Amino acid sequence: MSDKIVVKEKIKPFNKIIKVDGDKSISIRWLLLASQSTGTSRAYGILKSEDIFSTIKCLKKLGVKIKIKKSYCELNGVGINGFKINKNIKLNAGNSGTLARLILGLLIHSKKKITLTGDKSLSKRDFVRIIKPLKKFGAKFEYKKKGLPLSIIGTEKPKPIKYFENKGSAQCKSSIMLASLNTPGETFIRAKKSRNHTELFFKNLQIPINIKSNKNFDFIRLKGIEKLKPINYKIPNDISSSAFFIVLTALSKKSKLLIKNVNINDSRIGIITILKKMGLKIFLKNKRTYKNEKISDIFIKSSNNIKSINCPSKLNSSAIDEFLIIFLVAAKAKGVSYFKNLSELNQKESPRLIWGAKILNYLGVKNKVTKNSIKIYGNPNLEINNDKITIKDYLKDHRVFMTSVIASLVFGGNWTIYDSDSIKTSFPSFLKILQKIKGAKFKSI
Repeated sequence: MSDKIVVKEKIKPFNKIIKVDGDKSISIRWLLLASQSTGTSRAYGILKSEDIFSTIKCLKKLGVKIKIKKSYCELNGVGINGFKINKNIKLNAGNSGTLARLILGLLIHSKKKITLTGDKSLSKRDFVRIIKPLKKFGAKFEYKKKGLPLSIIGTEKPKPIKYFENKGSAQCKSSIMLASLNTPGETFIRAKKSRNHTELFFKNLQIPINIKSNKNFDFIRLKGIEKLKPINYKIPNDISSSAFFIVLTALSKKSKLLIKNVNINDSRIGIITILKKMGLKIFLKNKRTYKNEKISDIFIKSSNNIKSINCPSKLNSSAIDEFLIIFLVAAKAKGVSYFKNLSELNQKESPRLIWGAKILNYLGVKNKVTKNSIKIYGNPNLEINNDKITIKDYLKDHRVFMTSVIASLVFGGNWTIYDSDSIKTSFPSFLKILQKIKGAKFKSI
């Protein structure tokens, strides 16, 4: 793929049916859990992106046999605590925070040192948040800064722990849950609400888990197991990838779109809740449940009279990956929108809250940003003429790239957007799907 794309025209009206790529969160969790099973597992519709390939490479280094076929991925599990670990092994998580943090939970039993590395962006992210609870199990760590590289040396006798997770990080919570798989006794987690794919996997696999909840927290009790059965799974499509096309349709004139077979897990659909509050025309059709996960087709129509929002913080965790694209809707709204308690956005692949403000500035939209909040002064008549806008040097954050592309197509202008290969991380078919939608014109250079 070329290094950058140029967009010079707004998108024309369209009426299409599309499918986006498989859910990234579920794809990675399936690979990690299936690696601990005894027997052969298959996943259909697995996401084929760099984050998934990084997961596969790491698992292969640990002795797991994996084959990617045309329509499915086949994995031969090594059993609980069955990784084959060579001396001085190094695992490269690439750009994937989900992989890096979750796999550490499966490595707390390793008698040999394992070094975890990642790309420039991932290496800057906070790993102390996961080191602290895993130390409680008995694992030891070597690291110089809060990020990567780091080394882990496991323990032969892990101890169950009690841990309070107060950041709303599904990655930290899930890593602790994976560490509990082969830990005798009962592990207890009080976790600020976040996406719950790991809990649903545990329930479906009949791993001993008990969950009680109140308004702000989940109280999770887990017991270790000795054996895990193979996991056959049909992976639904990704709501985070769908978000870009939801907003593209809503902000385009006289357009309609149906997105098929999307995961609408309650802990992931904050974007739909927020955008509906802002007056967008979004409808869930053909709802069903598969292995405890909710799935639906999503129908979107062009929206007029978009309303501003004082976004409730309780929706933050369920929309944490979608706020950049939500900010574009606020830019078109009537009135001032306010989003608060978003410091976690700056712990992503790039400082996304800062980049959200930058994109709004390029659009000429007034905003006030702090270290954890942003006010957006919407303009219902927002439109760019021939202004030249260049997007680059954003640590190759795939969501910055895709948000910029959507902004160029709905607001106009003359855009040059660098690092188009960043989408390989999570949504490789993004530009190909755009090409299939009538009226979306861009040039790769």
